[in-house]
Amino acid sequence: MSWKENITNGWRDLFRKRRFNMINAIDDKEEWHIHISPASIFAGFTGFLLLLFIIVLSLVAYTPVMEFLPGYRTEADRARDNLAHSIIRLDSIERVMKDMMTYNENISLIMEGKSPVARTLESSDNERKSKAAVAPSPEDSLLRRQMEGDGIYSLSSRPTAADKLRKSLELLPPAEGIITDRFDIKAGRFSMTMATTEADRITAIAQGTVILSLWSPQTGHIIEIQHADNTLSVYKNLSQSLVEKGQLLKAGDLIGYSAEHKDAAHKQLFEFELWNNGKPVDPEEYIIF
Repeated sequence: MSWKENITNGWRDLFRKRRFNMINAIDDKEEWHIHISPASIFAGFTGFLLLLFIIVLSLVAYTPVMEFLPGYRTEADRARDNLAHSIIRLDSIERVMKDMMTYNENISLIMEGKSPVARTLESSDNERKSKAAVAPSPEDSLLRRQMEGDGIYSLSSRPTAADKLRKSLELLPPAEGIITDRFDIKAGRFSMTMATTEADRITAIAQGTVILSLWSPQTGHIIEIQHADNTLSVYKNLSQSLVEKGQLLKAGDLIGYSAEHKDAAHKQLFEFELWNNGKPVDPEEYIIF
């Protein structure tokens, strides 16, 4: 018998039906029978697997059955928590980057002898959002009264003279004179102006490093000193500068002299600015003049 005949007979055997019957063991009578072929058995088994796959796929896609599997819900919660923490970290990094950019831009403007720009909160800032939609609880109202009142826990209480004095102990006045124009951030005036005697001594308010010493027609000699805690002091309208960039200074060291008053029309007064973390601050809150 050739191989072609073997293949033909095997193919026919695959589809040839067999008789399966059930016989009673007592009286040898046939009770049930069925005709089936190997091909029909394979087709039935394949159809059963396909139906089982469709049922499992539907349960996973349209029902929360996966939530009941051990370990699956934990991984899902961990993924959501990691996503939330990542969003919070990105938001914090964005705010820090904005503050650093503002600080660098203000330093550049100061070095050019221009007035820096104060940072303003955007309308989308979280600090500007209204909290009226949240109904306060009785405990919250009691705490609010304690914090907004005049008690020891009040947030609105102004610093006392002793507090200002403790702050001013670390900073010395840059010069002796009469304050003519005070710091006013609302008016866009970031410096305070002092009327001093001609060629009066100008000294460093604290220990620091000179980061700028130059002359311009608008501001005369200008000196900038970087101090600890990200604090910057700026001295304008000097007739002479005695320091160089990169020089280390102590509190009270002589850095220059105020402008000489040739006539009243061209009288230039000494200007002093104090910056902290890239934002202008009122020097009178930290220094006793």
